[in-house]
Amino acid sequence: MTSFTVAAAQYPIEELADWPAYVAKLTGWVERAAEGGAALAVFPEYGAMELASLAPATMSDLRGSIVTVSALLPQVDALHAELAARHGLHILAASAPVQREDGRFVNRARLFTPNGKVGVQDKLIMTRFEREEWGIVAGAPLRLFETTLGKIGITICYDSEFPLLARALVEAGMELLLVPSCTEAALGYWRVRIGAQARALEGQCYVVHSPTVGNADWSPAVDRNRGAAAIYGPPDRGFPDDGVVALGKMDAVQWVFGAVDLDRVADLRADGGVLNARHWAEQPGAADLPAVEVVGLR
Repeated sequence: MTSFTVAAAQYPIEELADWPAYVAKLTGWVERAAEGGAALAVFPEYGAMELASLAPATMSDLRGSIVTVSALLPQVDALHAELAARHGLHILAASAPVQREDGRFVNRARLFTPNGKVGVQDKLIMTRFEREEWGIVAGAPLRLFETTLGKIGITICYDSEFPLLARALVEAGMELLLVPSCTEAALGYWRVRIGAQARALEGQCYVVHSPTVGNADWSPAVDRNRGAAAIYGPPDRGFPDDGVVALGKMDAVQWVFGAVDLDRVADLRADGGVLNARHWAEQPGAADLPAVEVVGLR
């Protein structure tokens, strides 16, 4: 499949009454994405932190929140897998802290396919808050996922602001980049947005940006959330002049839908008005890229 609809979430962080409330919320969101014709639904970075509200005794404690959410991930992932199969959707679940065997936590996104396969991408570069207060550490490796939709990469929030990560994915064949984010202020949103649009320009590919939105005063982790979901492409033939394929209303709670056609990516890389992807190699030091692990999810 080269042409399909993507749904990017502007997802609200909410205090949940109980586990069934979360099931109902997520199920409703996925159902609405499917009803909108989406083949891929993208949720944001740290959207899973709302699950900390299921443990009232620790939900106002940062470390307690992280531990609670990590412990719930097996249930959360089982629910996503079931919804992906039921609706025939690929779903990028909201990222969450995951505790490794060494006891440390990484920020992990999981890509669920309708056929039951799951791909995992950890955040590679930590923000100051993650490093200095959360105690979240960098994961590895950088991965490219070969799916029935196409070749998909994921750069979580801050990772999207570092061009060599996306470029390594382009070299591996990436056609569609997913950027889940969580930013507390408009300036943070704009950093990620500018990074996402720059990656679309450099790689001559589509980039899907999904942020958290809304206030959650009870949470020490995600109390303020601002952003607008979008789908970006390169400003070139067949794309809007500004490269914005679809863009949500700032801070609204909504799905943002947009059509992508991966044949256009191949066409532009071969014969676009400019050839950014091909000409990357002409930069000094351009070959010094991180390794990419290719994961088959077809």
